[in-house]
Amino acid sequence: MKPYERFYEIDKDFRNPYARDRDRIIHSGSFRKLEYKTQVFLNHEGDFFRTRLTHSIEVSQIARSITSQLDVNESLAEAIALAHDLGHTPFGHVGGDILDECLKEDSFVNGFEHNFQSFRVVTKLEKRYKNFDGLNLTFATLEGILKHSYPYKKSFLPKIIDEQFNLSKHPSYEAMVVDRADEIAYMSHDIDDGVNSGLITFEDLRESELACEILEKVASEGVGTENDEMFRYRFSSNLINHLVYSLLEYSKEKVANYEEMPVGFDKELETKIKKLKKILFVKMYQHKNIVRKMYAGKQAIKGLYKGLMEEEKMLPNFYYIQLDKRSKHRVVADYIASMSDRYALNFYNEMYGKL
Repeated sequence: MKPYERFYEIDKDFRNPYARDRDRIIHSGSFRKLEYKTQVFLNHEGDFFRTRLTHSIEVSQIARSITSQLDVNESLAEAIALAHDLGHTPFGHVGGDILDECLKEDSFVNGFEHNFQSFRVVTKLEKRYKNFDGLNLTFATLEGILKHSYPYKKSFLPKIIDEQFNLSKHPSYEAMVVDRADEIAYMSHDIDDGVNSGLITFEDLRESELACEILEKVASEGVGTENDEMFRYRFSSNLINHLVYSLLEYSKEKVANYEEMPVGFDKELETKIKKLKKILFVKMYQHKNIVRKMYAGKQAIKGLYKGLMEEEKMLPNFYYIQLDKRSKHRVVADYIASMSDRYALNFYNEMYGKL
């Protein structure tokens, strides 16, 4: 059996192959765990804030809207969008960064990267069939997950991956759409959550030309004040609409003409988006309240890694039996990456006392 081989022995199915991929992803354990994984705010901090699950659903909705207008495959984009964050660790990007550090400090040079981990989840770590690992997804869905962000060639990817997926080649238009839908979704909902939490204000956002344009649109609707929930909602809605329509205007003809990198924004809007993202990074993602929570998350990841490397018998049976076949470093990393925020914190507290 070749690595990442897929099996197609299925009974008659009324779904198209990409819709079948989508359903397999939705019914996976890894997808359900996204409900309790951090987007920006830790899951237990409030019911309103987005999690990886709600983020993935929002990305899927935006991607479907875009693909329906570009005349490319909506179900394929939906499947890629729903799976694109399956490899994320607890505590957002900092969790993945610290797990990567732990592995490299132990001379496990390939480290950890969440995009490739998402690919490994659907090809190796999910166990739903007796005779093979993974979810048996189509090539196009796997390629879209693997090539979620550019550049596609990375030093830690096995040679067999390049041989099978040609990492020098751009992925499908649907995968490119998901990459942009991801960007649109997290900018809009992070602003919504950030303003709602008090970490950032619309006054802060006025440093961004793009945000000012959207604020003018909201003001023209005559919707309350900037402190109102409806104002936040209208801002998010107008931002998404502005970016989606701008993307369609820029991309539609390029996709129709089969250009190599057709999905995106014009240069002027790209510059405005970068400026807005920089403001969010400085004023929100680096806010002391976020940094404190993420620092606690880092300590939890470090402690879990250290403890499980010293005493592997704490591993659940599913992971423990893999120690005979795979490196302990990777098995431990896979287990930690699979955890929800609250599970990771509870496990850490059980090991070391309350964090």
